[in-house]
Formats: sequence, C-alpha cells, structure tokens
Amino acid sequence: MITSTRRVSPDAPEVRISFSLDHTSDARDADDIAQTFPDLEQRLQPVSPCVSLKESVHVYKEHCRMAREFHQVKHDIAALEERKCQLLAELVEDQKVAAEISRPEDDEFRRLSEENRTLVTAHVHFLLRREGNEASLPLVVG
Repeated sequence: MITSTRRVSPDAPEVRISFSLDHTSDARDADDIAQTFPDLEQRLQPVSPCVSLKESVHVYKEHCRMAREFHQVKHDIAALEERKCQLLAELVEDQKVAAEISRPEDDEFRRLSEENRTLVTAHVHFLLRREGNEASLPLVVG
C-alpha cells in the first residue's frame, strides 16, 4: 500500500491519499462479476470499475445487479406475452366452439318458440269455443 500526505496550502489541513496495487477482496469480486449483458444496449453496459476505489467497485456491482434485474424483467415480460398469446388462442377456439354449439340451439329455440305461440293461440281458441262465447270463431292452428 502506498500512502502519501500532502498539504495543498500552508493553512489547509493535510490530505492523505492511500492506494494499493494488490487485489483487495472488492477488486476480486469485481473481476468475478465481470460479465456482459447481451440484451442491454452498448451504452448501458456496466463499465469495469476502478479497482482501487471502493465506491467505483460498489457502483459497478450495483449496475450489474440492475442489469441482471433488467434481464429478469425482460424474460418475465416475454413469458407473460407468450402466455397471453396462448390464452388468446384458447379464447378464440372456445368462441368458435360456443358459436357452433349455439347455432343449432338458436334454430331449435326459434322453432320451439313458434310452436309455443301456435299452441297458445290454439288453446285460447279452444277455450273460447268451449265456453261458447265465440262459437263462430274458427280454430286456427299453424
């Protein structure tokens, strides 16, 4: 470790500067972390730290952590978009099946509704004729 003490001016306090050319644990950590992030733009890639400055190594580690987090978020978004496409495809298929099933039911409903109206009309005419209120009323079926 090299240490130097200097005064900028006679009335200023001493300034002590220390640095080491040995790898500290922070520097080794920074070397271990040295990685690239292919999904990040070049201008957003973490820049290697100045290993002699703990703050630089700390900033580098934080930048790498955020890059990993960004990568994970992009991965999660891609997975969610894929799931969304699957669900939309299932929805379209379910709607097609429901439309095919309901078409015969709609036809049958119309036919039965018409038959019901005819039967109600015939029943009303029958009751009126039976009571004799409208003996001249013709029986209409159909």
